[in-house]
Amino acid sequence: MRTLCPLLCAAVALLGACSTKLPREAPPLVDIEEPLALREAPSDDEERRALAFGVFTGATLQVAQNVLDQRDEESEGLRVERIVENSPADAAGLEVGDLVFEVSVAGGRRIELAWPSEWRSLELEASAGVPWTVRFDRAGEERTVALVPVPRVRPADAPVVEHFREEQHVGVVFRTATEVEARAAGLAPGGGAVVIGLSRSSPWRTAGVRFGDLLVAIGERRIAHPQVALDELRRAGEENQTVELELFREGRPLEVRALSSVRFEEVYDVSIPLLYSFERERGRIEHSFLLGLIGHEANEVAYSWTFLWLITFRGGQSDRLVEVDR
Repeated sequence: MRTLCPLLCAAVALLGACSTKLPREAPPLVDIEEPLALREAPSDDEERRALAFGVFTGATLQVAQNVLDQRDEESEGLRVERIVENSPADAAGLEVGDLVFEVSVAGGRRIELAWPSEWRSLELEASAGVPWTVRFDRAGEERTVALVPVPRVRPADAPVVEHFREEQHVGVVFRTATEVEARAAGLAPGGGAVVIGLSRSSPWRTAGVRFGDLLVAIGERRIAHPQVALDELRRAGEENQTVELELFREGRPLEVRALSSVRFEEVYDVSIPLLYSFERERGRIEHSFLLGLIGHEANEVAYSWTFLWLITFRGGQSDRLVEVDR
């Protein structure tokens, strides 16, 4: 019995050494370049004040689902975040927390709402004094009100700058476009996605996409919000599709065709307890024999051999170039 206990403990230890915990998320791409000058939106308040104001409703609407990057499907409706006192929305009876999902305007035109830019598009296109029929949900009860917009006397507040990353298929970073940028490209405020970061291995680089380009559409899908671009890239990547990109660069529209790509499976880990282990991660390779009695580690520029845990040999590239025979 006494001899079995050490053997059982050793077996449990070996089984524990063979088990592993898989990561829940892929590691961040280390080769994404993000010019600091593009992270913040340009200061274009003067140009924004020169644009047509549209009408005023007094309601500020946002995407109903708070965590955009965790949603599986496009949300239906926009949550009322703010109501200006004595505004048309206040007079109509809308309240903070209402979920607005449809607006009907003169002529029977019906717009189903999913993105804030769609509400802002209505504010820019509508005529003052012409009522809207707004359908919304309040505490599970569907309601309808009439909202009569009035002329806007000052520009809307500038949108908050947000950043969005896609690292599975393209390796791109977006920021929200300013109202000036969006409207110059034919989009409503809140629409479009400005490219502010790209992976060095991104297929978009090969296609000709540049920092500062404004993404207007992917295929037939207009970019009403940067999250729309992320959803389309995920779908195209899962289906291994080539995408058609509609861009706006330096005041001109541009179309490019970009291939899809997938994450390279670079991380490997093999372990035979007490005998051998192997690990490769991001250009680094490591071997270990007999509990480290012999070890080898290498990356793109250097290597190291270890014997008997004490004797070490290292080598690698120097800090100068030499000519080679042709």
